[in-house]
Amino acid sequence: MKVILMKKLLEANDRLAEENRAYFSGRHLLAVNLMGSPGSGKTTLISAVAKELPGIPVGVVEGDIASSIDAEKLEKQGIRSAQINTCGECHLDSHVIRDGAEQIDMRDGIIFIENVGNLICPAEFDLGEATRVLAASVPEGDDKPFKYTPMFSYADAVVLTKCDLKEAVGFDTENFSKGLRAVSKAPVFEVSLKDGAQPLGIAKFAEYLKEKYLALK
Repeated sequence: MKVILMKKLLEANDRLAEENRAYFSGRHLLAVNLMGSPGSGKTTLISAVAKELPGIPVGVVEGDIASSIDAEKLEKQGIRSAQINTCGECHLDSHVIRDGAEQIDMRDGIIFIENVGNLICPAEFDLGEATRVLAASVPEGDDKPFKYTPMFSYADAVVLTKCDLKEAVGFDTENFSKGLRAVSKAPVFEVSLKDGAQPLGIAKFAEYLKEKYLALK
C-alpha cells in the first residue's frame, strides 16, 4: 500500500512539475533547484552569485521547515524572495513552487528554488527546474557522495563550499571526487565565501549559470 501511495504521489508531482517547467519557460526564467544539507551554505551561495550576475534579475523561492530568516536576508540584498514553510515536510514539491514563483512575479532572469536542507528526500521530487545544483560543504566530509548516492547522481552541478576549511577538517578532495565520479559527471565548482574575505571560485559558478540562462534565448 505504501509503494502504491508513493507512486501516485510522485506521478501527481511530475504532472505539476511539467506545468511549472512551461511556466518558467514562458517567462524566460532559468529555474535552479538548489539542494544541500542544513548549513551547507545555500543561502550564502545565492547571495554571492547574485552579485556576479549584473544585469540578470535574480529571485528565490525559499524553502524551510520554519521561519523566514533566509528570505529576509536575501530581500535586504535586493533579491526578490518568496518564503515557503513546509511545517515539518523534509522537501519542497511541485505544487508549492508555482505559488512561490507567482509571489515573486519575475518575467526574466534566474530563479533559485532553495530546497529544504536534506540530502535524501529532495532527490525524488522534480520541481520543474531547468538545472539541479547540489551545495556540499567541506565540513560535512569527503565521504558524502558514497553515502548519499541518489542526491549526488541527481545533481547537474556540484558546488563544494567552505573550501578554506579543507586543511582544518582533513578533507580529502581526491576521495570526494572518486565518490562523485562513480555516480555522476557533474562539474564541480570549489568556492570559499568566508566572511570578510574575497569570494573565491564564485565567478566560475556564476558563468555556468549565465551560460544556461543565455541558452534559453
